[in-house]
Amino acid sequence: MDEERQATFGPDGNLETEAPEATGTNDFGEETGADETDGGFNRYAVVSLLQKAIRRGDEEVAAWCAWELARSGFGWNLWDRLQTFVVEDLAADTRAPSLVARYEDLAERWDMDSRRGQMAAVQAALAVARARSAREGANAVNAFHEVAKRRAEAREHGEEPTHTFPVTADDLSADGEYDVALDGHTGEGARLDRGSPFFRIRGARVGPEGETDVSARWKRLFLALDEYDYTDEEVAHALSAVDPADRWTEPSFDDG
Repeated sequence: MDEERQATFGPDGNLETEAPEATGTNDFGEETGADETDGGFNRYAVVSLLQKAIRRGDEEVAAWCAWELARSGFGWNLWDRLQTFVVEDLAADTRAPSLVARYEDLAERWDMDSRRGQMAAVQAALAVARARSAREGANAVNAFHEVAKRRAEAREHGEEPTHTFPVTADDLSADGEYDVALDGHTGEGARLDRGSPFFRIRGARVGPEGETDVSARWKRLFLALDEYDYTDEEVAHALSAVDPADRWTEPSFDDG
């Protein structure tokens, strides 16, 4: 896309359905710099402000930033950054990422600089600004990398690390805290001869709400028709919800 200005407002102030040829001038008729928006702002500053507005939930500022970038021919920059923001700055359970992707598709179909393309940009920015802000992914990655570095340094000096991952090698071993993960899909589980029943009784359990009624009915039917014979106790456990206060403890069954 041409990075020069493609105005969507005519000289009389009315919106134009077709964007005129780019003029390379700002709102004041002055020649724009390489990274200058139509309003005379630096696009890097506007992008940075957009991210801060999203983090702080300032919908109006976020909407303006998106519009300013889109109308100034920097839609490509806007959409690239919005895709980054939904990963860096939002809680993981929001619908914003899918909405941003859909709005971007529409903006590309309509031309990012067009009036409808600008509206798609504003809608996307509002969706992100209204979502639950939390830098979960970024904070997790930063923290885990620092722990990895400290563990490596401690090992190099023959010391115990001051910090560890939430999972240790002992935890992820037979009879460890996360023993249930070592089912027949893993090399260790196969070595321990943990067949399908181990997975169906233990590894496939969900929580904390448990299976829906219809899902539980289908699972009960599947277990009843399966080639393996399950005890009533095993079936009850397979259908039971994982206890959020004790997610990983599993009883011992002679299920192979």
